Amino acid sequence: MKSGVHPKENHQNMRKRVIESMKVAPASSSIEDWLDLKQIAHVDVTSEDPDCPIEDALSSGNGRGWRAGVRGEQAIRLRFDQPQRLRRIRLRFVETEIERTQEFHLRWWPDDGGLGRELVRQQWNFSPRGSTIEVEDYRVELDAVSVLELTIRPELNRGEALATLAEWLLS
Repeated sequence: MKSGVHPKENHQNMRKRVIESMKVAPASSSIEDWLDLKQIAHVDVTSEDPDCPIEDALSSGNGRGWRAGVRGEQAIRLRFDQPQRLRRIRLRFVETEIERTQEFHLRWWPDDGGLGRELVRQQWNFSPRGSTIEVEDYRVELDAVSVLELTIRPELNRGEALATLAEWLLS
């Protein structure tokens, strides 16, 4: 050793205590951490199935999620009443019935009226025999967000399918 200090001597300098148990803090996915989108934003959708409205996707797993009312590419736009600071974006998609390749784009617009900026473009292959759930959880540093838009192309290879979104949460 370069310092000439014996390893046991280092242990004597460590400040420590023995405790009976350690409680782990819960992960930051509790409902209290998420923004209440119903209260702070207006939502625009290109279509929706009346049995699966967008409201079901904008809360923490309490409903069936959103489903488009027509086949093909769909867009969901959140227009915030006041500019928002976003630190986390969580999307969850579920497809248990058909095999398909989906692509989504997530964009945001700043409060200053600037151009939209792409956050992510992602493809996912759903398969009823294995890959039925896609969860995307992004840590971001976005200030003064006035609009956040999700565009979903539900089927890239075999024609048109219905777009779905199980959950969209922000903090």
